[in-house]
Amino acid sequence: MTTLIENDTSTWTTWTPEHQFIGGAWRRGQSEKTLTVANPYTQETLGEIQQASVADLDDAYRAAAEAQGSWAAATPAARQAVMLRAAQIMDARREEIIDWLVKESGSTVLKANIEASAARAITMESASFPARSHGRIHESNIPGKDNYVYRGPLGVVGVISPWNFPLHLSQRSVAPALALGNAVVLKPASDTAVTGGLLIAKIFEEAGLPAGLLNVVVGAGSEIGDAFVEHEVPSLISFTGSTPVGQNVGKIAAGGRHLKHVALELGGNSPFVVLADADLDQAVRAAAMGKFLHQGQICMAVNRIIVEDGVYDEFVAKFVAHVRTLPCGDPADPATVVGPVINRSQLDGLLEKVARARHEGARVMLEGQVQGQVVPPHVFADVTEEMEIAREEIFGPLVGIIRVADEAEALQAANNTPFGLSSAVFTGDLHRGISFAKGIRAGMTHVNDIPVNDESHVAFGGEKNSGLGRFNGDWAIDEFTTEHWISVQHTPREYPF
Repeated sequence: MTTLIENDTSTWTTWTPEHQFIGGAWRRGQSEKTLTVANPYTQETLGEIQQASVADLDDAYRAAAEAQGSWAAATPAARQAVMLRAAQIMDARREEIIDWLVKESGSTVLKANIEASAARAITMESASFPARSHGRIHESNIPGKDNYVYRGPLGVVGVISPWNFPLHLSQRSVAPALALGNAVVLKPASDTAVTGGLLIAKIFEEAGLPAGLLNVVVGAGSEIGDAFVEHEVPSLISFTGSTPVGQNVGKIAAGGRHLKHVALELGGNSPFVVLADADLDQAVRAAAMGKFLHQGQICMAVNRIIVEDGVYDEFVAKFVAHVRTLPCGDPADPATVVGPVINRSQLDGLLEKVARARHEGARVMLEGQVQGQVVPPHVFADVTEEMEIAREEIFGPLVGIIRVADEAEALQAANNTPFGLSSAVFTGDLHRGISFAKGIRAGMTHVNDIPVNDESHVAFGGEKNSGLGRFNGDWAIDEFTTEHWISVQHTPREYPF
């Protein structure tokens, strides 16, 4: 039996998370497992959540399916109004949201502000979607026939979100899906159950979203992960996370009893290319921002710095000198640039990568003492393309710098990866930069800017093993809707038999 809980009316800053949000009610999960929500910097316990079971997941999907029909039939203005109220609540609650991002995800104040703004931006963009979702009329080759192609919601969308930009990367799917008439079941990452899920439930609850349209299930992947994708109700699974897990999501969605769409935004190995005619001082600052924002725990973060031979030594010296000045420590301190990594497992993996880089012959240019879960920037020079630090996604404040002979070798090195999410090139010649960018096999390339870019109205997504589909703007409308061809035969048609 489930236990219903009255909604907590205290401020979000002092709120203690304990419950699931299913069918418009806050209730205890039915799993035997309890999730401890902890601060990755202080290790302080922020709350304990009784996790969701498969039965809770089923309740969530059933509630979503029941609520979705009337929501799809609501006027565009009604759905837009909820989105606009959600954005207003984000504005009013901004400091509380930032506080939670800092203490739950280890976000620095700078990163938390960037994320809160991005989440608000996609909410505002989504508010325009109800009026931008259009059908079409096509002439027919059959006399007396009209062809109408109606665009409508998919139905119920399942969203699985990651821990690194939890608020934004959940809202990036939740807001468009809801605005376009779908219902949503959201499973946030366990490390960020609050900022990736429960806060979003509170936002839309305050905004007046009808009960059942948004459900948040906090549960262990080992218990409800496969069931989340396999369930018969959702028509689309939107997943953001690692490539191996995303490949499994795609396999289940395509190979199970209930075939469904997938939108996958997966891992990256972003190249940051510095050509010999680049403004080195600007490139250095951009590389540092693109690498060390949120401790490098971003799918688009600079993963490899590729520098032409003629400016290699100068770039390395300038880059190391600049990175040495970046403050590390408490993410709640507005001056901090590098805060804690998300958990102990992530820390252990990064320490293994440091050891492997040394073993494989990378030259250590900058390192520092690990304090708790705060890993100071580590910079390696003379990295080759075969080294692990160049081949694999790092997801931490480590970076290797690769020397190349010329532009052609730089392009080859940039493409020497099974990933293709984001990328960047610095050059003094913008036409050369655009030409170079067009040669990179990636979903996104930025000339004289960092690979960490996301604008709510521009296509976001990757190529190769970095994912399928695109988010934001018109591309989100395509992802979260379907088309239905309805023909009308106005006059009797002659048939051959």
